Amino acid sequence: MKNLICDMHVHTEYSCDSETELEAYCIEAIQKGVHTLCFTDHIDYNINDYGYEYYNAEEFFNDFSNLKEKYSSKLNLLCGIEFAEPHLYQDKLLKYSKLPYDYILGSIHFWYKDMFPTRMIKAEVSAEICYEYYWNEVLAAVSIGGFDSLAHIDFPKRYYNKLIVDTDKLHKICDKMVKNDICLEINTSSLRKNITEAMPDKEILSIYKSCGGKYITVGSDAHNVDELSADYSYAKMLIDYFGFEEVIFNQREIKFLSQ
Repeated sequence: MKNLICDMHVHTEYSCDSETELEAYCIEAIQKGVHTLCFTDHIDYNINDYGYEYYNAEEFFNDFSNLKEKYSSKLNLLCGIEFAEPHLYQDKLLKYSKLPYDYILGSIHFWYKDMFPTRMIKAEVSAEICYEYYWNEVLAAVSIGGFDSLAHIDFPKRYYNKLIVDTDKLHKICDKMVKNDICLEINTSSLRKNITEAMPDKEILSIYKSCGGKYITVGSDAHNVDELSADYSYAKMLIDYFGFEEVIFNQREIKFLSQ
């Protein structure tokens, strides 16, 4: 089967940290031979996040629906969100779950004294403390669920350029993910930050596999067109190495690329 390039984690002007229009991604995707493109703009409810309540679902869907029709013959265009700290804002997550999204990514951006990791570093919070609290927060999120895939499971690595693995905690996290039908994302954005590993890479992926994990989504975490599908081949190498199945989602249902 032909290798289909899929990018299930892309941010647009509907995220506070991107200025890129949806159609610009569509044009770039076609030029790069991307088969599936999913917009996953930020939903943030931590008041300390500068993206707090920035997203406008109505405006997004108006824009998206026109583009989906326009590019239907050239691109499998999907709509999603990246919902931060889903376990803390379950009522808000439920509200968005009722909208016609294809895909919901769950992520953790705040976990220690309401600080984003860049602020933790400035405050000289050690990597050990950062990861100790972070793994607890991830476990809380996947235990409750309500989302389709977990984004950048070792997120602090992107800022500390260091991974501290709590094997026992990660086994619990991966067990809960498998039980609650949550896929694991391979996020390639760290490779653009002078880090030699994806998020996650082999160490955590081996734990996920040992817990019965089978399914992987791939996301560039792009915030501009140049980053779209970046380092997809590296993610694909990891998928093949472990024998995982790369999947996408349509109307919140898992789809295999062979379907």
